[in-house]
Formats: sequence, structure tokens, C-alpha cells
Amino acid sequence: MTKETSTAQIGFEKQIWDAACVLRGNMDASEYKTVVLGLIFLKYISDRFEEKHQALLEEGEGFEEDVDEYTSEGIFFVPANARWDVIAKAAHTQSIGIAIDDAMRSIEKENKRLKDILPKNFARPELDKRRLGDVVDLFTNIQMIEHGDEKDILGRAYEYCLTKFAEQEGKRGGEFFTPSCVVRTLVEVLQPYRGRVYDPCCGSGGMFVQSARFVESHAGSISDISVYGQDSNPTTWKLAQMNLAIRGIDADLGSFNADTFFNDCHPTLRADYVMDNTLISHSPS
Repeated sequence: MTKETSTAQIGFEKQIWDAACVLRGNMDASEYKTVVLGLIFLKYISDRFEEKHQALLEEGEGFEEDVDEYTSEGIFFVPANARWDVIAKAAHTQSIGIAIDDAMRSIEKENKRLKDILPKNFARPELDKRRLGDVVDLFTNIQMIEHGDEKDILGRAYEYCLTKFAEQEGKRGGEFFTPSCVVRTLVEVLQPYRGRVYDPCCGSGGMFVQSARFVESHAGSISDISVYGQDSNPTTWKLAQMNLAIRGIDADLGSFNADTFFNDCHPTLRADYVMDNTLISHSPS
């Protein structure tokens, strides 16, 4: 499978979206967006962890619970209570929301990059636990790492869901998502082969994802660019952090959400490329 394969050809991203729709009911897209994307994130990092965990078990040297064995390969360490098999067993209990919230907290504790990023609102009373359990069941049957070594597959499925949520939210969806065709055009114009890339209103991080793709498609490496940005919406800021984390893109989006005009998180940054869905510019070298 080449990098040009579209999400439509991957197949399982629609499975994920169909699973997400089980939760829809009377909830607005804005309400269940973080729930669904949070579950996608949890399932993916659990699958990645389990793959490495099994390999370490087979080696038989007792390193299967050594955090460094995972982080050294860019894999998030997933504590025992946060692994998907534990979540799956609790799917049809009234404590499923609590189990997922506890899992998110445990993962944040073990992975500093995710601190205060993951959604922890699954136990709230208004979230139908029967439907939540059904979604967990559906996710249990979707192996997110079964499509080979193309690490962007989950990211593209994540993007597919972001697109669908943006469609459902109409104009408000533009606050967190710019159509990929628009983003791709901006990146192709600026050609950020290497250097510091900055998006002052980064939304869910699409500009950075396309920049990384551009660099890799020109025989470069993600490490050739440094990513900086921020967003004023707290939910969108967290979506961006998760979106970039699952793609292995190390980004500095500030220590909290903030409006660029009133609270610049990068006041001394000298960026090589500035891109946004309302402006584009290339600073002189």
C-alpha cells in the first residue's frame, strides 16, 4: 500500500465512523466529537502498545513492563488498567464510563506529553452507557494496526472523522477543521522542506499534518521541521494535540489554549513558515 492510497481505499475508517454514529442519538456532533475521537485515540495507542508488549513477552527477557522499551520507539506506554482488554470487559457494565475516564488519567500520568489533553468525560450521566458499551464492542473488533507499517492510517481515519464532524456542525466546523484540499494547496505553495512551521490558529492541526506529508513525499523526515502553534478553543487545542500525537509529530502548541492576539504563546519565535486558513506568508531567510 503506497502513501497515495486514499482513505476510501483503506476501508476501516468508515467502520470507525459507523461505530461513532451509534452514539449519535440525540447528541449534537459537538458533544460526542471528543468522546468518539478520544476512543479512537485510546484504541489505537492500546493496539500499538499490545503489539510491542507481545513482542517483548516472546523475547522472554522480562522487559514487557519497562516504560523505556516503548517510549524509545515512539510508543505510548499504556498502564494495565488502561489497556483495551480491560475496557472491553467493562463494556456492558454501568461503570464503563468510569473505566474509560480512569484509563485516560492513567495514560496521562505515564506520558507527560498527554498531560491534561485526553477527554475524561465518559462517566457523565447524560452519556448513554448502553450505547457507549456498544461502541466499545465495535471498536474491539477493529484492529487499527492490521494494515501494515503505514503509520498514517489511523491518522487518516481520525481526519476522516474530523471531516464528518465538521460537515455535521456546518459553519461552526470551520473552527477546528479546514478542508484538506485547502490545506494541501497552502502547503504546496509554501513548500516547507525544513525549518520552523507556525500556525497561529491551528485548529485540529491539519496544516502540520500536511507539512509533514509534504516533507516525507520529498524524501525528507518529520524531524526536518519544527512545529509551533496555538488555538483559543480548549476542545480544539486538545484535538490538535491528539491528532499530532498519533502521527508521531512533536509539536509545541503552548502549555494551554490561548488567543494569539491577546496571549501569544510564542512571542520570541522566528518562524520560517507561517500558515493559516486566513493568511499565508513566507518570512525572509
